[in-house]
Amino acid sequence: MKDTQAIIEARHVTMGYGDYVLQKDMNFTVNKHDIFIIMGGSGCGKSSLLRLLTGLNQPLKGDIFVKGINFTKADSDVQKNIMINNGILYQSGALFSSMTLAENVALPLQQYTDYSQQTIQELVSLKLALVGLAGFESFYPSEISGGMKKRAGLARALALDPEIVYFDEPSAGLDPISSKLLDDLMKNINQSLGTTLVVVTHELSSLLDIGTNGVFLDAETKTIIAQGHPKDLLKNPPNETVYEFLTRGKTEYVK
Repeated sequence: MKDTQAIIEARHVTMGYGDYVLQKDMNFTVNKHDIFIIMGGSGCGKSSLLRLLTGLNQPLKGDIFVKGINFTKADSDVQKNIMINNGILYQSGALFSSMTLAENVALPLQQYTDYSQQTIQELVSLKLALVGLAGFESFYPSEISGGMKKRAGLARALALDPEIVYFDEPSAGLDPISSKLLDDLMKNINQSLGTTLVVVTHELSSLLDIGTNGVFLDAETKTIIAQGHPKDLLKNPPNETVYEFLTRGKTEYVK
């Protein structure tokens, strides 16, 4: 049975930069174990919303709650504890080029735990094996493919066993096969570990394959114009904008 307990809540959130508003009065809930997709066309604020959810930016108005705690208004210590329990996979993987894959994955364990070096090494091997990179501990990022870099970045994001992992365009720059392998890996992590995933993506095949919930940000109205399972939004589109996005305009929208 799906767990519908809220793990993230956005309440009347407006985001932007200075006087410029990207999105206004956003209200949505990410449930535990969701693969939550942030959808929308270019320039609508998808990545900006991800930065709000991860604490890198602050909303102009409104509040974001994580596990019932007001993350927006929490003090720095509380915010830090929440952020430590989150993982992030950036578009490029954001690996340190001067470190091996093992050293990259070990870094958060060294910074935020008191584990012995042996325990850290065992956990690093486990995380790399989890993403299909067993035996690549001593490789440097320059020695592996783009898809492998993404998986290594995911191993690092999973190092501290986070409840939530955020993804910013995870399929960007990948060929279709590598993209599908990453999608399958994300679904496996969600199902086997119970990790909640929040994913910014414009890849239609990916969001329809992995998504279980989501929001659609509209650049014109500067607000959320659809919420729910991506496949349900495709079957019963609430408006022409969502329909055209989810079909890439291949067929005419009929109410």
